[in-house]
Amino acid sequence: MSKKTLVIGASLKEERYSNRAIQKLRAHQIDTVAIGLRKGIVADVNIDVEKKEYQNIDTVTLYLNPKRQEEYYNYIIDLKPNRVIFNPGTENFEFLKMLKNNNIESEIACTLVLLGTNQY
Repeated sequence: MSKKTLVIGASLKEERYSNRAIQKLRAHQIDTVAIGLRKGIVADVNIDVEKKEYQNIDTVTLYLNPKRQEEYYNYIIDLKPNRVIFNPGTENFEFLKMLKNNNIESEIACTLVLLGTNQY
């Protein structure tokens, strides 16, 4: 079963964890969409620079520091994902509380580790 995932903070740079996550998500055949600062393609995923109205998002995985997340609070809540993953360095207790208040599951985890251990 595919858990359509939105990667926020996607990078075209291969050494970035967001880039590695996109590649690993696609290797696991998970439908993936992404938003980043620059347009481009990672694996077979187009990186958008605008907040699009994606449908049926199961998981949002964050690669933005807490301050940069603020502009995405309402956007992510409005997408109504089943969960939001806060990767290392993105922990944000203000946003965690907002997600909980909107009945959206969240976890502080590493997408790469979850995929690598079949816990995604």
